Amino acid sequence: MLVALSIRDIVLIDRLDLEFAKGMSVLTGETGAGKSILLDSLSLAIGGRGDAGLVRHGEEQGQVTAVFDVAGDHPARTLLRENGVEDDGDIILRRIQSSDGRTRAFLNDQPVSVGLMRQTGSLLVEIHGQHDDRALVDPETHRELIDSFGGLTKDVDKVAEAFAALRTAEKSARDHATRIETARREADFLKSAVDELSALAPKLGEEEELAERRATMMQVEKIAGDLNDAFETLNGSASPIPELASLLRRLERKADQVPHLLNAPVRGISMALDQLEEARSGLESALRETDFDPRELESTEERLFALRAAARKFSCSADELPALAARMAEDLSDLDAGEDRLAELEGAVTKARDAYDALAVKLSVKREKAARSLEKTVAAELPALKLERAKFIVATTSDASVRARSGIDQMEFHVQTNPGTRPGPMMKVASGGELSRFLLALKVSLADKGSAPTLVFDEIDTGVGGAVAEAIGVRLARLAATVQVLTVTHAPQVAARAAGHFLIAKEATSKTRVATRVRRIEDDLRREEIARMLAGSTITEEARAAAGKLMAEAGS
Repeated sequence: MLVALSIRDIVLIDRLDLEFAKGMSVLTGETGAGKSILLDSLSLAIGGRGDAGLVRHGEEQGQVTAVFDVAGDHPARTLLRENGVEDDGDIILRRIQSSDGRTRAFLNDQPVSVGLMRQTGSLLVEIHGQHDDRALVDPETHRELIDSFGGLTKDVDKVAEAFAALRTAEKSARDHATRIETARREADFLKSAVDELSALAPKLGEEEELAERRATMMQVEKIAGDLNDAFETLNGSASPIPELASLLRRLERKADQVPHLLNAPVRGISMALDQLEEARSGLESALRETDFDPRELESTEERLFALRAAARKFSCSADELPALAARMAEDLSDLDAGEDRLAELEGAVTKARDAYDALAVKLSVKREKAARSLEKTVAAELPALKLERAKFIVATTSDASVRARSGIDQMEFHVQTNPGTRPGPMMKVASGGELSRFLLALKVSLADKGSAPTLVFDEIDTGVGGAVAEAIGVRLARLAATVQVLTVTHAPQVAARAAGHFLIAKEATSKTRVATRVRRIEDDLRREEIARMLAGSTITEEARAAAGKLMAEAGS
């Protein structure tokens, strides 16, 4: 429900903070006091159309904040979570309207689109009035309200599940049929391609492996000749190693005779021989490692080039060739065994369609029963609302061939305002006052089923009085037992039944400016206001007595 409404610099309101409670609250005041401004402000807070003209004259921006307290499983909280908005605690909608026409929206202090604010607001508040174009007058909601009234939510969910299963089966059959047709048109190409790719047998990552192996062998080929020349120099007939070894032996035999002359040269030659022998061994090892068959390089290149040629031919990378080969083989297999599989899938479609049709027809029967029951319930409310000659009709159209997630039914609320006239859509046939009373009868009949937690009625008692106004008050109070009701009224019979009463008035703030003020009134002040509503500008003792009697009869 709406627990608080704060308004800053909107039209005639400079600063206003209101708190609301459960049950029924009324807003009263003289014509022009600013009651419509309150509703415009609330509408702005729940995503209504912004307008630079709403900003108080001389100010750069106006702001409205509406705070709601709803259950943890309320759909509004689900919507917030789905859109990444935290929903702990109260739900706070804040709208800033700038004088240049720009507007900003916030949900729980998080910036959001006006569209999301409007979606959230529609789940929290319904505004009904003589020129209402929302809520119950929207034909799109009528079927949902019938389902809610008839307790058909589980049946609707089953139909939705069956519809999803049918669509899945139809898509599977359709996709398979498309694949078969495509495969049939390309049968020759597919067979040739499958044979070619099967013979090639490409493997994932093979191109990279072959390319690396080829690059290595080509590098080895370049250095193999130099390695051979170096090895031949150190190991061949012209190798200096034998001659140096012979020279070293001769010098070693004479080193004892003149050690101071030969020790150093002997050590040097010995070390040189060790280094040369090490180099020769290294060259020999390198030659063994570089020993490869040129035919292996040739076969590697042939395989690599074949893979790359196939990739170009089939317009894909070499790594995609294995998957392509498998897919083409599958397509070819589908062509061979596709008709049998298609027959199976089409059988599944028929089965899913039959299951959907059975559930949809069952739901349609229940909806028809709920519709007739709602007609009777609304009809019982109409006489007291001075609509005793009118009829409320749920116009139903069912077409089993037009399957939808919600079933096969189209439902719209129609009315017949007088005997002999043609029934038609409620919004088109009913006058402003009649529409308001039809809406009230509907809301009372639906009680808390399919309703937002806060209902706002804007002067639905206009043009009526006496017993009809009393009947409206009784029904609003009855409705307030299940949901929060806020109503702008000129009828004392309605105001007397409220649990909360707010008086709206204009107050001069300077010689040139006025502001709308709203205050909650109790007891004597409330009786005085209801007396004013009864008597007009001059309040008599008789009016005060009548006001007291109304309040006593209403138990307020």
